[in-house]
Amino acid sequence: MTSTVRRAAGFALVGAFALIVPLATGIQSPAVATVVATGPFVLVAALVLTVVDPGSRLFELFARPGDYEDGKLHGLAAFSLAVAGLALLAVQFGMAAWVFVGTVFVVAFGNLGQRLVASVRSDQFVATGAFIVAGFLAGLAGHVAGARLQSAAVAPPVVVFLAATGALVAALLRSVLFERDDPLVLLTVGLLLWLLVVLDPSVATQRIGVALAVTAVLGYVSYALDTASLPGMLTGILLALLTIVLGGYGWFAMLVTFFGLGGLSSKYRYEEKLQRGIAEENEGARGSGNVLANSIVALVAVLATAASPSHIAVDPVLFLYAFAGAVAAAMTDTFSSEFGGLYDNPRLITTLRRVEPGTDGAVTWQGVVAGLVGAGIIAGIASALLAAVGTTGALVVVVCGLIGMTVDSLLGATVEGTIVGNQGVNMLATLAAAITGVVLALGGGLV
Repeated sequence: MTSTVRRAAGFALVGAFALIVPLATGIQSPAVATVVATGPFVLVAALVLTVVDPGSRLFELFARPGDYEDGKLHGLAAFSLAVAGLALLAVQFGMAAWVFVGTVFVVAFGNLGQRLVASVRSDQFVATGAFIVAGFLAGLAGHVAGARLQSAAVAPPVVVFLAATGALVAALLRSVLFERDDPLVLLTVGLLLWLLVVLDPSVATQRIGVALAVTAVLGYVSYALDTASLPGMLTGILLALLTIVLGGYGWFAMLVTFFGLGGLSSKYRYEEKLQRGIAEENEGARGSGNVLANSIVALVAVLATAASPSHIAVDPVLFLYAFAGAVAAAMTDTFSSEFGGLYDNPRLITTLRRVEPGTDGAVTWQGVVAGLVGAGIIAGIASALLAAVGTTGALVVVVCGLIGMTVDSLLGATVEGTIVGNQGVNMLATLAAAITGVVLALGGGLV
């Protein structure tokens, strides 16, 4: 057994003490419950910082590379304190204790699964897959065990959804952060899963099964075709999972069309784009930042839909148009830049003067046509698969795409590179399109 595997097993053992917390929630005295829930983890942190000496067996078991320089087990202490913080939320602020247990198990045992596989296979994709599978299974076990200890009734589809979401979020964060950032991963996963439980989404067994199968295939295909980096792939399948479960199949069809056609458009005549200086980095493979910048507004719309009208007094159809508008804008901007950039004599949108290809804010009429085709594809899918979107609604989606593309070009010509970067411009363009969708849906009587 390698040192990294032993260390991961040690962290998992510490994480297993999370099962104490559901029992602590049954204690009548809040002060006693807090001590019982958080005490073991605070004690671990205190002991490893004050008692465990460098060179001891315990130090060698838990030490990360940075700990040798400091002579203290800061990694284990930070991990234990993060768990203690989540435990405090469970006993004092309403987080379900079973969600807490599942969160800790996802991160701790997911890491163990990744280290076990990495010790025999150096492929990063395989190791990350091991983290997701191990984290998912451990999350399932943690949720179920925590619910039984807490005597809480939890629907099986909800448990599966939360375990899958937690495993994907943790894997994504660990792919872009360092191992020492596990406390941040823990807190982020815990807070997200708590939010989902508060929203209390209706999770159907069939839908979660389809979501898991489809997103797994989508992730593998996007990575195999090299249309996304590993973090980009994880971001995409997480968004797809949430969209299918919280939105529906029609919402997912729009999103996956953007991911698929958008990724392939980046590969189209890539060598020529490279020579013209307009090609995406990493041979067109989109990273998590790019995926999130184009999808974060759509994701917020999905979460808002799950919260309406129970938590937000707004018709959920409005969030549908916000989602469709944001996706249409992302598709329109991608098509206009990936296809339009292949043509000569682009003009700056603010002055209409001819500029070099690749200039921020430059447009070609061919790019505009390509962008409108992209918006039309999203609008057609929305109209065909969603009853709330008819012919008028489809036209609204196309207009949203056109607005998003125009805003992207205007921001590119004026503030990109000085005030905001490319990803910020993409996000603002999709936000403008989403707002346009809401305004037009209200004004056109579509709600």
